[in-house]
Amino acid sequence: MEDEAFDQIIYVINQLISWLASGAMIFGGVVPYIPQYRDIKRTQNAEGFSTYVCLVLLVANILRILFWFGRHFETPLLWQSIVMIATMLLMLSLCTDVRVANEINTKRRAFTATDSKDEELKAPKKFFMDFDLNYFWLWSRFVDYLQCVLAFTAVAAYITYLFLDSALFVETLGFLAVFTEAMLGTPQLYRNYQNKSTEGMSIKMVCMWTSGDTFKTGYFIVNQAPVQFWICGLLQVFVDFAILFQVYYYSRYPQKPASHTVHAGSAKAL
Repeated sequence: MEDEAFDQIIYVINQLISWLASGAMIFGGVVPYIPQYRDIKRTQNAEGFSTYVCLVLLVANILRILFWFGRHFETPLLWQSIVMIATMLLMLSLCTDVRVANEINTKRRAFTATDSKDEELKAPKKFFMDFDLNYFWLWSRFVDYLQCVLAFTAVAAYITYLFLDSALFVETLGFLAVFTEAMLGTPQLYRNYQNKSTEGMSIKMVCMWTSGDTFKTGYFIVNQAPVQFWICGLLQVFVDFAILFQVYYYSRYPQKPASHTVHAGSAKAL
């Protein structure tokens, strides 16, 4: 009887640990963006955060969901993708509102065609899309980002439907999903390099990236996830450490004077 009771306790503990790990996988990826979201909301300044981070995560998680249809993997990873897509759309909505509010006199850009009478956008009439690559993913309305994401999802889903029976296509799709996510930090890495500073970027966010990616990679290995997952997870951890090195380097060896500009209606970032 004692052995049965002990085995039952061990089983309950294992189940609890499993549930906690699954919950951490689903919602843990969202946590790093909370301090960045609050900083942008408080300062009304989104210049230090690269919205291309949102683009990378949206593409990666959409591809990962499509990969699931060809090869079922851990369910928490599927839910993680759904939650992350919603989070990135929230980040984009905030960054777009802040950027447009701070650039009142800047010419507006749109993803889809706009009417020349549209005073809000002040953009010339287009046939279908604004193909100016210099302004790709720098549109003036959140709805344009949403339209772009939906268009990409529709095209990717259609192609996946056509080639879902091909093992080579499915494995390639899985690799593209996790490799794209592994490149998550590179837009921020490049933005910091361009600015020669990490000012405006939430250091808490990057620290959470690093700890979360380390945990996630370990989760992949322990749960024997497809090999693409943990190899690209290791790459993602490497990029995280590179950004942390930038934080150290630019604080120790400033490349330009600290900015003292305070945007209208905002407080200076701490």
